[in-house]
Amino acid sequence: MNQPFKNLAMRRYLYRFLASIAFYTVFLVAAVWAFPRYHPTGFLAYVLAILPALAIVAVIVVVGLYLTEEKDEFQRTVLIQTMLCGMGATMAVCTGWGFLELFIGIPALKLYLIFPMFWAFVGFFTPMMQSRYR
Repeated sequence: MNQPFKNLAMRRYLYRFLASIAFYTVFLVAAVWAFPRYHPTGFLAYVLAILPALAIVAVIVVVGLYLTEEKDEFQRTVLIQTMLCGMGATMAVCTGWGFLELFIGIPALKLYLIFPMFWAFVGFFTPMMQSRYR
């Protein structure tokens, strides 16, 4: 059985990923806490609102770094296939939701939910992709 923590690229990925998610959590909690209490305006409001998104950019960079550092082509391929499934499912849900908004009038999908939705789908598809090769 492959032990991912012995793989240097995977270890780096996990540390970087966890650090990015920690920054995301801190920035999001800070924004959610600060806006209703202090009602920031101007430049500060923009900075507080955008910081969680910058942490998401860091997550994207971390995944890209992993794909360039990972020497095992099989591991890279499985991740890429899983992410493609996640992207396809996310696009299908968002498109379907968009048509429901347009024709039925359901509430708009909050855009900040798309990135977590993508990773939820990646998590859903990962065991399926891995099981294809057992």
